[in-house]
Amino acid sequence: MIRAVAALDDELRAGMYAFIRAARRPVTRDEAAAAAGISRKLAAFHLDKLVDTGLLRAHFAPAGGIRRVGRTPKVYEPVERDIRVSIPARRYEVLADILLDAVLTEQDQEDAREAAVRVAGQRGEQLGALERERARPGRLGAERALTLAEAVLARQGFEPARETPTCVRLRNCPFHPLTARSPELVCGLAHAFLAGFLTGLQARNLTAVLAPRPGECCVELRPSDARRTPFS
Repeated sequence: MIRAVAALDDELRAGMYAFIRAARRPVTRDEAAAAAGISRKLAAFHLDKLVDTGLLRAHFAPAGGIRRVGRTPKVYEPVERDIRVSIPARRYEVLADILLDAVLTEQDQEDAREAAVRVAGQRGEQLGALERERARPGRLGAERALTLAEAVLARQGFEPARETPTCVRLRNCPFHPLTARSPELVCGLAHAFLAGFLTGLQARNLTAVLAPRPGECCVELRPSDARRTPFS
């Protein structure tokens, strides 16, 4: 991801990449060179850099799909991938996916908020179950469960920090700044997601506790007997 962003920091490469995306078809080195106003050799250098970083793919095919006598040219086309860099991490697509699924699966006895909390818990439980299947940790004590949780939640953008041997504080909210618009809703979804994660992980002696602090995620992971009043 970082290499791809760095590759597009070069003005020529960024312009050639934009040209190839706009073409909506495989583009030859000659076409890319003409569009950028540079030599074919220099165009080839930049195009191959874009291939190396995963932004383009290259193969040999007739230019414009028309077969001609002679050597088949090398052509380039974009790889469909999202390129986003955010520090600290933001995972708006996770929140959007939860809310969309809540709308599609809302049950008669639920309101929209309840449906979203239910779906958030299910998504967290799926994540925890996947990690348990991968790690096969057996019966989990609190410290071992927190170690596993730290690794997974770091990849999810929560920036976990072990404040004590049996307490993990989540220092980043992947849904910020949307949290500021409706803290009870978004924090409630984060809490349900993380509680579901512990359920899927089968970390029965841990609980996700609402413990808001300014600029951080609203949740801590603690032993089940160490609870705190939500939004206290």
